[in-house]
Order: sequence, then C-alpha cells, then structure tokens
Amino acid sequence: MKVVSKEKVIYSFSPRQNPIEWVKPEELLTIETEDALGGQVRDEQFSLEKLDWSKVNPATGPIFVEGAEPGDTLIVDILEIKTERRGVIVVVPKNGILGNKRFKAATKIVKISEGYVHFDERVRVRANPMIGTIGVAPETEEIPSSTPGRHGGNMDVKDLTANTRLFLPVFAKGALFAAGDIHAVQADGELCVSSAEVVGQILLRFGLIKGKSPKWPMLETSGCYALLVCASNLHEAAIEASEAAVEAFMREYGWSFEEAYMFGSLAVDLCINQDVDPKRGVRAVIQKDLISLDGLLIVK
Repeated sequence: MKVVSKEKVIYSFSPRQNPIEWVKPEELLTIETEDALGGQVRDEQFSLEKLDWSKVNPATGPIFVEGAEPGDTLIVDILEIKTERRGVIVVVPKNGILGNKRFKAATKIVKISEGYVHFDERVRVRANPMIGTIGVAPETEEIPSSTPGRHGGNMDVKDLTANTRLFLPVFAKGALFAAGDIHAVQADGELCVSSAEVVGQILLRFGLIKGKSPKWPMLETSGCYALLVCASNLHEAAIEASEAAVEAFMREYGWSFEEAYMFGSLAVDLCINQDVDPKRGVRAVIQKDLISLDGLLIVK
C-alpha cells in the first residue's frame, strides 16, 4: 500500500500542479495530513500574531488517479481516519459567526483519548474524526485550499467520516486529488472558524464512474445522499442545494418542476455545513430509498 507524507502538500487546487503520487482505481492509499494550522501552534502561549497564514490549511497531494478524465465522477471511499491525541482550537478576532463581537485571540490545546475530545477537566465531547478539506483540481482556475466549491475543497462537512463515500466531479485529467484539515470533532456551523484541528492519517480507495458526474460534490452514508453546496451566503447556498435536489427528482421520476419542488418539501433536509469560510456551505440530504445514484448524476 502506498503512503503519502504530510510533507507533500498544496495550498490551492489547480489543474496545473504536478502530481506527487499515482494510484489506480481500487488501490489502497494512506495519506498523512498536517493540522489546519500547519503545525505551527505548539502550546497555548503561542501568539496568533506570529501565525504564518500562508501555511494554513495544507492539503496532502495532489494524487493522480489513473483513468480519471473530465466529465467522470471520482469515487472516494473513506475507509479509516486516525488522529493524534492532541488537538488545537483557536479564536481569531473578527472571524467566525460572531466575528462582530469584541474578543481576544486565544488558543486551546485539547486532549483526545478514549473516544472523546476533552475540552477541559469537566467537559468532554465524543470524538467523530472527519475531513475538512477534500477535493480535486477545478477546470481552469486556481482555488485556495481554504475555499470550497464544485471541486470540493474546504467544505467542513461533519459527516465526512470513516465509512462514507464521496463523489467528486472530475475537471482535469487524473483528477489531481488532495485532502487535509482533519477535525477530531466538529458541529454543524463550525461557529468560531476553528474546530479541534488534528494531525492524522486517512485510508482511501478510489473508483470511477465514466461519462457522468454530480453537479456538486456528493456524500453517501449508510442511509442517505447529501449534496454538498456552497455560495457567498447561506441563503444562496440553500437555493443552490434546493435546485440541485429538485433537478435530481425530475431526472429520477420524470416529474415536472412543480411536482419535484413539492416533493422536495417532504423529502429534502437542508443542513448547515459551515458559515465561516470564504463561501458558506449547505447540504441537501435525501434518504436513499427516495433517490438513486443515477438520478443524482448528470451525463456529460
């Protein structure tokens, strides 16, 4: 099995980057990841004024997946996520959902043990390791790794955990996949713009669907599909997510817009991914007994 070091990172997704590893579909790959702060914060006395922002949100890659062509779907099976036993949380003035409040920069180091993130000596939260940044090269432009989009990127979806499957539209030959920014746990919204940022490892397996791709990145869990959408604000993201879901129902059942729109009120849950990144994220969640994979993919 191939292993890619956390030293091999990118800070933007681009079709012009050279791959650092090549894999075949069904081949297992482990990628090591640095924490989202680039490993710079070693203790709670670290001054965020010293943070080198050019080294924030590294993603390990890019990985060239053999056979992936524009118009295909890259299937990413997330088989396992391992984290170190130490996490970092920061708050930065003027950042996060409550960035309009007056508050000081602060850093917190948390212990991760026995399946929990220990916020302090009294309070703990059950760990649920997930991938914050995961995606492929966009078609033409270069997109910072901190920004989500149709290519994936910094989506910060709490359900992107082990034993889930991600479908990504392919825009460049080989897909040029990268991932990083593991969180030991994150709630929907990611209020303060940082979660429990950790160093970790991700075990992956890739697959391909030829000639079809989703309009947006799409997550599959044991019981549902989720369309992972972003826009400049939550309302616009909700509109995009709703439109993608309604269009999928029209393909699935041959319904008119009006019928699919009505059914959406019965069958689509709109959930916030995060409201803090350069683009805000919403997911449209549909139970698997109401939609097929074919209905969610578009023939190119």
